[in-house]
Amino acid sequence: MKKAAILGGTFSPPHLGHLLIANEVLYALDLDEVRFMPNHIPPHKVQPLGVSDKDRVRMLELSIEGNSCFSIEGVELEREGPSYTYDTVRILQEMEPDTEFYFIIGADMIEYLPKWHRIDELMNLIQFVGVKRPQYKEETDYPIIMVESPQLLLSSSLIRQRIEDGITIKYLVDDKVRRYIEENKLYGSR
Repeated sequence: MKKAAILGGTFSPPHLGHLLIANEVLYALDLDEVRFMPNHIPPHKVQPLGVSDKDRVRMLELSIEGNSCFSIEGVELEREGPSYTYDTVRILQEMEPDTEFYFIIGADMIEYLPKWHRIDELMNLIQFVGVKRPQYKEETDYPIIMVESPQLLLSSSLIRQRIEDGITIKYLVDDKVRRYIEENKLYGSR
């Protein structure tokens, strides 16, 4: 049976912390692949600074280029309406019954798990993998596999703010992503 982990997020933009987490989980759990799954932005939220799904996917493609163990999972972008992890996991399991799925979350999400849609049923469908994140606790009553990873205090919102402020993002995102952001004037880049 194939073993694949899903790393969901807005990836606006994808940064080196995302790649580090994916790589650490891939090797710690001896997985076949890690799929980056860009989330649909809920209808009540405005897309961050006008960045399209197409731009987010392209930046992910540039980030994972050359790593055969990384791919993009587009199932949430193809669906209409709100994207609940429970529904997404059910769809993935129906599409690929011979794949054992894991779902990677940061410690910030571990604290929030009790509020997830249908969390108790979801826990019966998929194995959650938690990754430590600075300033967050990873204590939970839910069965989560914790993976050690070098910790970076890095977020997409920090990167967007640096771009808006005209501060370099070199070494925070893949160079191809940095060039893509600059060439396409994303996030208010100059």
